[in-house]
Amino acid sequence: MTDLTPITFSETDIDQIAGHAGRLAVFLEPSGRLDVGARRINKLTKGALARLVEGARFANLKPGEVLSLTYPSGMAAEAVDVVHLPRRADVALARKAGAALAKLRSDSDLLLLAASTNRVADVAFGLVMRDYTFQDHKSAAKPRKGSVTVMCAKPDDTREAAAPMLAVAEGAFMTRDLTNAPANVLTTSAFAEQLVAMESLGLKVEVLDEDELASLGMRTLLSVGQGSDSPSKVVVMRWEGGAKDNAPLALVGKGVVFDTGGISLKPGAGMEDMTMDMGGAGVVSGVMRTLARRKAKANVVGLVGIVENMPSGNAIRPGDVVKSMKGDTVEIINTDAEGRLVLCDVMWYAQERFKPAAMIDLATLTGAVIIGLGHENAGVFSNDDALCNAFLKAAESEHEGAWRLPLGQGYDDQLKSRIADMKNVGGRPAGSITAAQFLKRFVKDETPWIHLDIAGVASVKSETTLAPQGATGWGVAALNRLVADRFEKG
Repeated sequence: MTDLTPITFSETDIDQIAGHAGRLAVFLEPSGRLDVGARRINKLTKGALARLVEGARFANLKPGEVLSLTYPSGMAAEAVDVVHLPRRADVALARKAGAALAKLRSDSDLLLLAASTNRVADVAFGLVMRDYTFQDHKSAAKPRKGSVTVMCAKPDDTREAAAPMLAVAEGAFMTRDLTNAPANVLTTSAFAEQLVAMESLGLKVEVLDEDELASLGMRTLLSVGQGSDSPSKVVVMRWEGGAKDNAPLALVGKGVVFDTGGISLKPGAGMEDMTMDMGGAGVVSGVMRTLARRKAKANVVGLVGIVENMPSGNAIRPGDVVKSMKGDTVEIINTDAEGRLVLCDVMWYAQERFKPAAMIDLATLTGAVIIGLGHENAGVFSNDDALCNAFLKAAESEHEGAWRLPLGQGYDDQLKSRIADMKNVGGRPAGSITAAQFLKRFVKDETPWIHLDIAGVASVKSETTLAPQGATGWGVAALNRLVADRFEKG
């Protein structure tokens, strides 16, 4: 797994400034007032910092942005990065500032002088989250070098505040690595092996193979993978940090390691991106890692259905009818609407076995959600207003875009089949909603439930504030926050 940038927190020691040989960052308020570290830099550079602050470049700098003094005289540093940040910056702005520093750091050791900054932990989180690169398959790849030292007024308090955030970053890195990985490397078996390895963190992990899935009646899940040489699996990860009698939160993820569309073959252009169709399972895996890393006082079970959707002589066909674990029959209209077939069996199994307090499924499920919401927001569907509102609040707090979309009988009617209990698609209109309606049929009346369609946010073509191009790790922070806010306080 990609390692986080090493980061330490220490007392401010201005005597170390002159001799620091990497990059050095200082935070300045809009007024340009120099704190103790900035004053030492200004003295060493014979007033260069003050001249910079008094000039037009700083005046035009937006909050959260950075400008640099390269190879400043009187100092060993290769650059002084001047961050425009109000003393009482909000979380998003502090993280944006940290991300801006990460983009400048390269392999240099970075010394942050943060004595006058309130949200030091958030700056550190933003820096670590953006200081990510996926180069596992580059022949000329070099390990990232350098570390970050944060000098601040209360290093022990800051270290304590940053620890759970860095656990989130580690979970997000796992999600990104999984989602970025090519399908010939992240096979169904290799995916399961990575999850089993998390037993070392205190998770209890089980892998259910095809024989066990068949005996359980997971026929819709198995139908998706029957055209592939790679065996289908369900992996169950349990974190038991809460009271024994507390029912767990169940997180269910779609893990299609590659999606050709099956017999309903996708167009060739862009099919290489379908390595990310296991993004929902990637998020569940990252959340479970985060909860274990920070020793969450909650009971959470993560279940991921891992399959590969390939065309072959044994592949499922349009027109086939398959019986789900629940017992409902599904007429297959389009084999490219396979994620819901994976999820419905795993969701039913999660409810039958664990009787969860709530259930949330995640999937790169529909292109329709991208048409509706673009790459800014995940689609949110729910049968429970309280749970849904708690998630939306958590997502807003973590600045991960999420937007609730409706459910209703009219959409459900689009799934009616002449020969089975339902079709697996409802036609072009409201495609993301009818997909959610399909899943809702496998949610018990007593189970609070959220469906998250993350097709637009799991992997993107251009960088975001906290992630480079590619996999984002969206959802790890929001779901961790939901667990902290709703399931650790009960």
